[in-house]
Amino acid sequence: MQTTTQEQQLLARLGQPDGPFVLAFANAHAMNSLANSAPFFEALRSADMVLRDGSGMATLFKLLRLQPGLNLNGTDLIPQLLRQFDGRCIAFYGTEEPYLQRALQLGAREFAPNSRFVSAHGFHDTGVYAGLALLHQPALIVLGMGMPRQEEVAAALRSVLTFPCLIVCGGAIIDFLGGKTPRAPVWMRRKGLEWVFRLALEPRRLFQRYVIGNPLFLTRALRLASVRRA
Repeated sequence: MQTTTQEQQLLARLGQPDGPFVLAFANAHAMNSLANSAPFFEALRSADMVLRDGSGMATLFKLLRLQPGLNLNGTDLIPQLLRQFDGRCIAFYGTEEPYLQRALQLGAREFAPNSRFVSAHGFHDTGVYAGLALLHQPALIVLGMGMPRQEEVAAALRSVLTFPCLIVCGGAIIDFLGGKTPRAPVWMRRKGLEWVFRLALEPRRLFQRYVIGNPLFLTRALRLASVRRA
């Protein structure tokens, strides 16, 4: 996907699912995680659509001599999807209180004022989310549980739901909307440095993901590119 026109076409398409449809995002952390987890690999591979998220993936695409296209990260795309689903039931499954309710309030106020919102925190067994989804039949389900759990929950939901709905693996989106985690300044996002901002905020939790994970991802990307060229 190369242009904003194509992005708008994508949003329109995602806004009219004809059955349970899983949207996931792939970033450097996801690539490192699937290298070590067969269940996560299968869950991500089974998604109906996977979008590129982050400058690390752009680097991988370029090393493989592929066009990286637009950076469609969930944090920016999901608010647009909320607008697309305004007037239909929307579910937020993830994070914890009070951030979950704050995210719902912001979603209802800023993005989908005509929608009915339902929610559940992110620490239930998978069957609880399936039961809630069958009860409320939301047109849009936003999962904010982090990798790899949200991708595995998404795959499980798609296997049992029978009505049209978009199931989005949203990462930290509910935390962002609920004010638990602030976003980086716009200039850092544009330069692909949001990870630096997040690392500065949570160095202990994110040290493995970024300080260890980013060089590991680059090493794997270079190795893959060399194999492709051999």
